[in-house]
Amino acid sequence: MEDKRDSKDTESEFGFDPNSKDIHKNINIDRFVDFKDHPFKPYEGQRFQDMVESIKANGVILPIIVRQIADDKYEILSGHNRMAAAREAGLTLIPAVVKQGLTDGEALLIVTETNLIQRSFADLKHSERAIALATHYDAMKKKSGYRSDLLQDIEKLTADPLGHRSNTRDKLGSQYGLSKNTITRYLRVNKLIPELKSRLDDDEIAMRSAVSLSYLRKKEQQIVESLLKDNMNINMEQAEKLRKASSETELKKSDILKIIEPKKELSKVKPITFSGEFLSQYFDEKQSVEDIKKLIDEALKQYLSK
Repeated sequence: MEDKRDSKDTESEFGFDPNSKDIHKNINIDRFVDFKDHPFKPYEGQRFQDMVESIKANGVILPIIVRQIADDKYEILSGHNRMAAAREAGLTLIPAVVKQGLTDGEALLIVTETNLIQRSFADLKHSERAIALATHYDAMKKKSGYRSDLLQDIEKLTADPLGHRSNTRDKLGSQYGLSKNTITRYLRVNKLIPELKSRLDDDEIAMRSAVSLSYLRKKEQQIVESLLKDNMNINMEQAEKLRKASSETELKKSDILKIIEPKKELSKVKPITFSGEFLSQYFDEKQSVEDIKKLIDEALKQYLSK
């Protein structure tokens, strides 16, 4: 459905608050740019197509949130999927709320908070959980220079209650149903270079290995990544050895090579089948085959590492 209105930006009539510093307007779709290094995976498949069909039928009901970065460009803070679906649906204008006077940290807070509202925390990849928790944690720690009304603004603009926002790591964990130790691990994981985060997301390295590697200097992490590309392997024990060695001195490639090792050829094992009666002791019928495989794999890794 093509939007027949003038392609120039126009003042919108939706939800305009004359006392707000934010600017509400319809903006040409070609003026939007993605948030730099956007940490969340875009919608795909049926979920994206459902959004396209909804926008074709109803338009973009909930405005996207942006900030102006040039005379004719707006950076998307919330609404990357709506913008992509609107483009697919043939719209040329999208309703937007232009936030004023944001710092980069506040902009990132909007990106992470709105994604947590729109997605289940359990559905996020490890790296997405890490950036969301780290951003929120940093925002809560700031005693000055932080706009305390920003989270309330997000609540109004997304039409979704955020709930009580706490100011301690323990309460942050309870907010997401996570233990203090889990929160700590995710805050550490956020310090990994992007390539190692991707390996964690793809289950190429274990969470505990990722935590240990997060203590390495950036240059050391880059060396580890280059070695993993070259068919090297690293387990939790080796990652912890690297952490301890790095705490004493900056590691060179030769130092790291003494600790990690080439990947071993996997021995061929005869396939086995578990009965439903056996599996029902540990899993329920709602869990998929992939979920069960993943849980067994993680349990075995933790058991064998000890």
